[in-house]
Amino acid sequence: MPSGAFQVVPDDLPLVYPDTNTTRAGLATLNNLFRGHTIAIVGVGGTGSYILDLVAKTWVDRIILIDGDEFETHNAYRAPGAAAQEVLRAKRNKAEYFAEEYSRMHTGITAYPVALTPGNLDLLEEATFVFLAAADAEARPEIMRWLRDRGIPFIDVGMSFREGEGGLTGIAKVAAYLPGDESPLPTMPAAPPGDDDYSSNVQVAELNAINANLAVIQWKRYLGFYATHDKRNQTVYKLYLNQLRNGDLT
Repeated sequence: MPSGAFQVVPDDLPLVYPDTNTTRAGLATLNNLFRGHTIAIVGVGGTGSYILDLVAKTWVDRIILIDGDEFETHNAYRAPGAAAQEVLRAKRNKAEYFAEEYSRMHTGITAYPVALTPGNLDLLEEATFVFLAAADAEARPEIMRWLRDRGIPFIDVGMSFREGEGGLTGIAKVAAYLPGDESPLPTMPAAPPGDDDYSSNVQVAELNAINANLAVIQWKRYLGFYATHDKRNQTVYKLYLNQLRNGDLT
C-alpha cells in the first residue's frame, strides 16, 4: 500500500508540468497503472468534458477526443472551467477546443472533429479503454459490438433529469462492459428526447459531474487503482432518493 512518504516520480510522464500531488501523497506505484494506456472519450459534452477533466490528471499515455459538434453557450454552462466569450463566438469544434485547453496540462491529446459512425470506427483502433458519452449516437449498438468484438473495454454513460412538482428528478447511470463480461449489449439506438428515461435533455453541471465521476471511478476500479469489494458493472444514481445503487446489466 502507498504511504505518504516521498516517492520519485518518473521524468517521462505525459504531463506538461511535474505531478507534485503524486509525490506528496506517495501514489507513484498506483499511478503507474495508467502508463501505456490510450483513453478515448466519445462525446465531450456535459459528461464527457468532465471525464476528460479527470482523465487528464492521470498518467495515461494518450487521450483521444471524438465529437463533431460546436462548442456553444449551453455547453459552457455544463462543462468544467470558464470558457471565454471569444471561444463561444468562434463556435469552435468541441473536441478541438477541449484538446487545446487540456494540452496545457497533459500531452498526447488528439482531437477528431467528427461524430463517431460505423464508417470511422478505426479512430478507436489504438484505444485501450473507451468512454461512450455521446447520448445521441445512432450507431451506439454497432459501436458497442465493434468494441466487444475487439476486446476493448468501455463504459457507457447516460442520464435523464426532468422537472417534477418538487424540482428536478431523474437518474444518472454508468454501465461498464469489461473483458470476460457477457452482459447483453443494447440492440437499439439511443431514443430521441422524451422517448425514454435516459434521453431527457435537462443537464446541470453537478449532475454531469457526478455521472463522469462515477464513470472514472469505475474505470479506476477496473485498473486496480481502487480496491473493489463487489464487481458489479452498473451504477445508478437516483436524484430524488439521493441514492446510489449497484447492480448487474441484464
